[in-house]
Amino acid sequence: MTDEDLSKELQADIPHAARMWNYWMGGKDNFAADRAAGDAVAGVYPEIALMARYSRQFLIRVVRYLAAEAGIRQFLDVGTGLPTMQNTHEVAQGIAPESKIVYVDNDPMVLVHARALLRGATTSYVPADYHEPEAILTKAAETLDFSQPTAVMFMGVMGYEPDLAEIHRIVGTIFGATSSGSHLVLWDGTNTSPEVVAGSDKLAESGGVPYILRSPAELATCFEGLELVEPGLTQITKWRPEPGKVEYIDAYGAVARKP
Repeated sequence: MTDEDLSKELQADIPHAARMWNYWMGGKDNFAADRAAGDAVAGVYPEIALMARYSRQFLIRVVRYLAAEAGIRQFLDVGTGLPTMQNTHEVAQGIAPESKIVYVDNDPMVLVHARALLRGATTSYVPADYHEPEAILTKAAETLDFSQPTAVMFMGVMGYEPDLAEIHRIVGTIFGATSSGSHLVLWDGTNTSPEVVAGSDKLAESGGVPYILRSPAELATCFEGLELVEPGLTQITKWRPEPGKVEYIDAYGAVARKP
């Protein structure tokens, strides 16, 4: 894809999930349409910016655990989004420099950043849609050895798929290719307050891709047959939090090990 083609695909006049998330996190890689839609959601669910920041803190804690305690040296981050504070490769390689990371996303702006930032044999980027799990595995295998334990991460992205059965197919196909000792990490927004439901409705009204909020029980089905790491499926702010006050947020996630 040429730079000109990439520019056309950015579609700056249409709100895009990765850019809106970047806006909520306080980033600069977004356009007016993203900010307008982001503000509309925040108008009925002000906690969305907190959710964005808390989700990144969750990622940091999870990757630290996986690299430092679980001994994971391979990470497949599906739906990575735009780079912000302490991305997966920075956290993992800060603990174990030999860690290998593959990022997957289909957003053209993410590709721009990937071209500029991801270099070398230990960190790579796969431009793909998560609805193509077999293609993701084929490309990721150029960097990762799936016969070795791998962390597969879906961080807040499965809400963009309306069919839970399709989510099971995607997660099952990708994680099914990993070895014993691999870990699945998944979180998503949940329908646990009227305000967050209103925020989801406002997102769709504003022209953004609809985000399907699910119950914690529905998210739990993604971890069936796996060994949940303590404290199990919980609000992302309550998963091994740093000392201090733990805030409530309408987002649940878990880390689970393949026996």
